[in-house]
Amino acid sequence: MAHWDVVSPAVPASRPPFGIYVHVPFCAARCGYCDFNTYTPSELDGSGASPDGWLTALRRELALAARTVGPRAVDTVFVGGGTPSLLGAQRLGEVLSVIRSEFGLAPGAEVTTESNPESTSPEFFAGLAEAGFTRVSLGMQSAAPHVLRVLDRRHTPGRAVAAAREARAAGIGHVNLDLIYATPGETNDDLRSSLDAVLSAGVDHVSAYSLIVEDGTALARRVSRGELPAPDDDVAAERYELIDDVLSGAGFSWYEVSNWASSPDAACRHNLGYWLDGDWWGAGPGAHSHLDGARWWNVKHPARYAALLGAGEPPEAGREELTTAERATERVMLGLRLATGLPLVLLDDAGRAAAARAADEGLLDPGALAAGRAVLTRRGRLLADGVVQDLLAAAPV
Repeated sequence: MAHWDVVSPAVPASRPPFGIYVHVPFCAARCGYCDFNTYTPSELDGSGASPDGWLTALRRELALAARTVGPRAVDTVFVGGGTPSLLGAQRLGEVLSVIRSEFGLAPGAEVTTESNPESTSPEFFAGLAEAGFTRVSLGMQSAAPHVLRVLDRRHTPGRAVAAAREARAAGIGHVNLDLIYATPGETNDDLRSSLDAVLSAGVDHVSAYSLIVEDGTALARRVSRGELPAPDDDVAAERYELIDDVLSGAGFSWYEVSNWASSPDAACRHNLGYWLDGDWWGAGPGAHSHLDGARWWNVKHPARYAALLGAGEPPEAGREELTTAERATERVMLGLRLATGLPLVLLDDAGRAAAARAADEGLLDPGALAAGRAVLTRRGRLLADGVVQDLLAAAPV
């Protein structure tokens, strides 16, 4: 199958794309598998943190970002969380308005927000479209009620599909549905039903992630107590192949190991900025940034975040300067996940020899390798981490 050029023509090739990620740290309830930097109302009780206080602090950080970065239009915006849809369309529109006023948006900018199906409505999506959002990513996870219960998801199975249709009807140009597969108790038929539901929604992008049991989560405690079995790697591989078969049969193409799109325009340009070593400013509690080889991250708690910015101080919690070798390593790790693959010029002779061995083992596409790129086969996608390790063991330092 031919793969797309993942570098959007809307982003000039002469400079890396510049994105802004905005982290919304609020959730109505904590899902059992989630270890993101999020807070429920009970967890914030007495801290003084609130959505309005967060928005005031965010304005201050974005003003700081504009002073630091200088004149540079924003190619992509991604509002994630947490549950951004809890803020409502008006507050999300205010976030985008601040970014416009501080930076300006490049022509054809992609503007995405994550949303949970249960906190959306036709009016919500209409407000997003009016504010200038071009893309919505909805957390569906599964269409099977018992799988949603294991994941502690509160929406009903049909709500994600209905929300996706509402978003398209409101004029949102691109809509993604997120799936989680290999959840304990999920069957192949459950996953097929979920995929059927996704395709019935008319979306142009699907993300699918194998369930990972993160330390410290409620799900990890249930697994450790023997209440649930741990996810099985062989089952996960089988489910991934099922997803790829169904989506490919419906006209979707993979452009990153966990992401499929119905056309090049439907690929998430903001996430491509991460994978292609772009620049981004992460605003909000716990958000990470990357500019010109420097990486830093903000304090996690929204009350501390707001207090620092209110005192005129940056909310930075830590920083590191990436070495040339570290940046080269990241290019291999991230670039190989893309359908366009990794240019072999990023590897030395030993690295290219490792790539040749991977092709012999059916992990890299021999035709792409002959053309100067390391591109994962489907079997290679299932073993991507191991392929990366092999290439890095031989990569220049």
